[in-house]
Amino acid sequence: METANNKKRLDGKVALITGATGGIGEATAKRFLEEGASVMLVGRSAEKLKETRNRLSDFENVADFIADATDEAAMAAAFEATIKAFGGLDILLANAGTEGKFAPIENLTMDGFESVLRTNVIGVWLSMKYAVEPMKKRGSGSIIALSSIAGMIGSPTMSPYIASKHAVFGLVKTAALELAASNIRVNAIGPGPINNRMMRSLESQFSPEDPAAGHEFVLSLVPMGRYGTNEEVANLALFLASDESTYCTGGIHMIDGGFIAG
Repeated sequence: METANNKKRLDGKVALITGATGGIGEATAKRFLEEGASVMLVGRSAEKLKETRNRLSDFENVADFIADATDEAAMAAAFEATIKAFGGLDILLANAGTEGKFAPIENLTMDGFESVLRTNVIGVWLSMKYAVEPMKKRGSGSIIALSSIAGMIGSPTMSPYIASKHAVFGLVKTAALELAASNIRVNAIGPGPINNRMMRSLESQFSPEDPAAGHEFVLSLVPMGRYGTNEEVANLALFLASDESTYCTGGIHMIDGGFIAG
């Protein structure tokens, strides 16, 4: 979509997306590219990055970098590569995340609990950490962190994931206060059930013997009666990345078909 003067919504802007090979990451990369941004795709799988790049082959202003979101040296290098390739940074989508394995609290392992928090919390923090300096040099920026409806509720057997998503909301609010004077906006997106790989995993963990029953259970909790799409989340991310949201910071933006309202 273009404005009346034919200017795209992200013309001249540079974005880095972690978890770029996932459904939401790729859909958002595509929307950003369509709206004129240059995009660095960051993921930990060379094969998946290649596949994603192939699906985005219609665009020239896209690059990729192999990095685990929890590896500080690799993430620092990813931001350096972005600045070298595109000249700066305006937008961060901290999207890398994992659902982990579900179990009652007493049955969880240290490694299982910690691995979810490392990806979902430390990974977001590291991305923010290395986005700040280049955004300050630009004089503005938009940091968008993917959380979840899980950051607003409790749910049995999901304590690592629930805890991590609550933490992301707290991190976003704190960063928004720290960075407001630098004209860097920090917002969170809280998706509800979205029709992608992670939801297939959640469904199978809710109902291991019958994932279809898991699907129906989750669907019964959504007032709109359907799952959302990766593209719908991407459209919200586009708004938060663009100059249409320049007075939005510290916000928790739900996209959940009314789940939390119920």
